[in-house]
Amino acid sequence: MAQAVKQTRPFGIRDKIAYAAGDLGCNMSFALKGTLTLFWTIYMGLDATWVFPLLMIIVNIWDAINDPLIGGMIDSDRRNYKLGKFKTYIFIGSIGLLVAGALCFLPFPKADDWVKIVLFIAGYILWDAFYTVANVPYGSMMSLISEDPGDRAQLSAWRSIGSILGNMLPMVLLPFLIYTTDASGQKILAGERVFFAALIMGILGFIFFQFMIRTTTLRVDENMVKVKEDAPKFNIFKAMLNFLKNRAAVGATIAAMAMFIGMQGTTTAVNILFLIYFKNPEISGLISMFSVIPMFVFMPFIRKVVAKWGKQEACVVASLVSIAGAALLLILPITPDLTGIIMYMISMFVYGVGLSVYTAVSWSLMADAIDYNEWKHGTREEGTVYSLHSFFRKLAQGVGPALVLSLMGLVGFNSELGEAQTFETASNIRWLVAVLFLASAALMFVGVGVVYNLNKKKLAVMTAEIAARRATETVATVDGEAEEAVVEAPETVAEELVDAAEIATEETKNE
Repeated sequence: MAQAVKQTRPFGIRDKIAYAAGDLGCNMSFALKGTLTLFWTIYMGLDATWVFPLLMIIVNIWDAINDPLIGGMIDSDRRNYKLGKFKTYIFIGSIGLLVAGALCFLPFPKADDWVKIVLFIAGYILWDAFYTVANVPYGSMMSLISEDPGDRAQLSAWRSIGSILGNMLPMVLLPFLIYTTDASGQKILAGERVFFAALIMGILGFIFFQFMIRTTTLRVDENMVKVKEDAPKFNIFKAMLNFLKNRAAVGATIAAMAMFIGMQGTTTAVNILFLIYFKNPEISGLISMFSVIPMFVFMPFIRKVVAKWGKQEACVVASLVSIAGAALLLILPITPDLTGIIMYMISMFVYGVGLSVYTAVSWSLMADAIDYNEWKHGTREEGTVYSLHSFFRKLAQGVGPALVLSLMGLVGFNSELGEAQTFETASNIRWLVAVLFLASAALMFVGVGVVYNLNKKKLAVMTAEIAARRATETVATVDGEAEEAVVEAPETVAEELVDAAEIATEETKNE
């Protein structure tokens, strides 16, 4: 599909900060998902063995189905908006997220179970609808901000920084805000505080979204489509089939699912670990920061790493490092004292070194997968490809915590006991956390190392062929009037491919 490159200011730091702000806004709300299980099982009293896991699966199945529907709607929407199509959808979603996140934490612990179930499902579905409306077009916009692979790698890294900052604030502050001490000196969850904390997160998220909307520059027209009399209409079912044939998208999605199983699926187990094993839930967020600190160390070097070794190659090495960090959790003596906490911190730091490199590049992998879809099938379908990627990620986000809850039940966790679990149960959860991180890292390796198929060499060939194809296609203007692209084309497509490849090689050397 041909696209028109707009005459705009050069790509720079403003684009990176603006794009980071978007994911910061998303994650100010999304990070609260890690508190859902604690709130609804320990505070609200829903059964953690099967009731709450079943509810999580139900809402996340809808969550996953909802994403491609909205992605298809965005792809097929050809109306002209003052802010542009993508920014308009993000604006609408950001307004809803002002309060939708807090609706997932309505504090009525004495209500009947059926009332609690209705409150949970209604609040979650409403939150998810607004989150999807904002997040799907936000993720799709990366391929429109710049077509340069190096720029996309930087955008991916800065998006990850925004994500980390959006996760860190709730992760660090919430444990200090939502726990209190009862008359016996036992740490307990003060669930009524979570609702007000979620409101604050929603307001902050809205501010970051508005900054991103007003600052982001799109250099590729979001409404450009191929003009042919026999051009097929958008077909979401065909787009889904194309996604499954898109090996790059499938590999990136498997790796992302693994990452979310590791990050989201283990969040509940880690929170319980610090509550009943280390007996110090307030510091859980601070300790977890050791897995994200490496991101700030490696972020300035991501572009050079990608230029020298390639995105896939860097992610493969990163996943192996994460496997090593998870293995340390199994080998080192993680005892329920200060020594054990230090050993846990060391293990998570190593795990985070690998995770940080992958996370910095992961969104750029999906931007390339969108190009791969155009390369193989002739259509970009940004919204659909990204939303189907999000579909499977959200399945992992729902199935992961539900699976972890079930596994916790198998090793002895009883939600009716609240914070008063046995030491045997606490020890079992310590081992469960280590196994979960190891499984997550191993699956990540499979995604980026076995399935994903765009290594550095193949990516250069794909980029050159797409550039040659676009140079000779008929394009449409924004108002829908067809016009021929004026191109000084070489004598043959082969010559153009050689020229493009030589330019890409020279740029890589310069970097």
